[in-house]
Amino acid sequence: MGVLKLVTVMVALVAIAIGTVKQVKPELFLKVPHVGFILHAITGGSMPPYFSPDAWEPAEMRTWIKDGDLVVATGTKCGTTWMLWCAHQIRTKGSDVEFGDVSYATPWPDLIQRPGGTWAEQKPLYNTTVLADGTKLKDYWDRPEFPFRVWKTHYTPKVLPLEQFPKVKFLAMSRNGLDVINSMIPFFDSHSDACRTTWGGFPPKGTGNRQKDAETRMNELMPGGLLGMVYWDYVLEWWPMRNAPNVLFLHYADAVKDLKGTVAKLAAFVGVQLTDSEHAKIVEKCGMTHMKSVQHKFRYMLPLNPEFNAKNLSMVLEGAMTRQGGLKTGERTFTDEQKARWIAAEEKMFTDPAMLKWAREGGAFQ
Repeated sequence: MGVLKLVTVMVALVAIAIGTVKQVKPELFLKVPHVGFILHAITGGSMPPYFSPDAWEPAEMRTWIKDGDLVVATGTKCGTTWMLWCAHQIRTKGSDVEFGDVSYATPWPDLIQRPGGTWAEQKPLYNTTVLADGTKLKDYWDRPEFPFRVWKTHYTPKVLPLEQFPKVKFLAMSRNGLDVINSMIPFFDSHSDACRTTWGGFPPKGTGNRQKDAETRMNELMPGGLLGMVYWDYVLEWWPMRNAPNVLFLHYADAVKDLKGTVAKLAAFVGVQLTDSEHAKIVEKCGMTHMKSVQHKFRYMLPLNPEFNAKNLSMVLEGAMTRQGGLKTGERTFTDEQKARWIAAEEKMFTDPAMLKWAREGGAFQ
């Protein structure tokens, strides 16, 4: 057999093998070290590889959501953990009700906690799982004294059926795009080895060279990039819903500049009346200084993954979610050429001048 024919046969066999894995057990791609998530993505798998929208299908959602629940649907690296924590503080009026971990008190239905897992498999486990310390998972997120439950998602109205659930509250929040990328650089490196190994190398570690990593993350987040949808689609799909009665539409910059006002606005949105002292206590607890003092609560444990639960393993390292929280951080990271490239992408994607201005800097909108 000639060399060319042999190569052709080998390529065909590889293609058949990949096609078979895709159809029968696609999670096997994630067993490939370092690049398994890429194989998973190019064969039609979700990106990130642990995301699933199944919980948000309307008929399914009716089986577990409750009127009054708050869905914190913030953009990736746009203050999600911050808003989850603030929502918890508001529902407890700043008391010391045990939070445990962000994954315990404010569950993330999107997150499939083991390769090959499904929402249908995980759903009952939220009620039955016992944590490694003997406490019940349900006692963190579904306490009878809570006036509302808090859920996390990164999905948009393209997946979330807002109009079919008018009594469920949705908090959406975006951030300046360059700041999002700047936050992603250390965030990717802050994932645990256990998480990265479980998900086929995702998210990939940086090189340690800030300039190279900035260019890589920017390319990934550009329109059409590997992770482009987490920014561009988010803004484009939430913007038309900004005035919906069950949506609180925020910008990260506004929340940073006016935390007192943000706490008051969120409390009013979820129907919780706060005294002046309760408001002050919550603002203090939602500040970066306090959050850094309890950073062990933001490791994103995976209690529905038996191995992670038994060994007390987490998705991210302690401190990953309480790094900076600043504004215009991207301006100090990217070169003039990179900034110009991003500005051009913004102007191409956000053709509505009001949306463009808001996406960059926040502020009032109509």
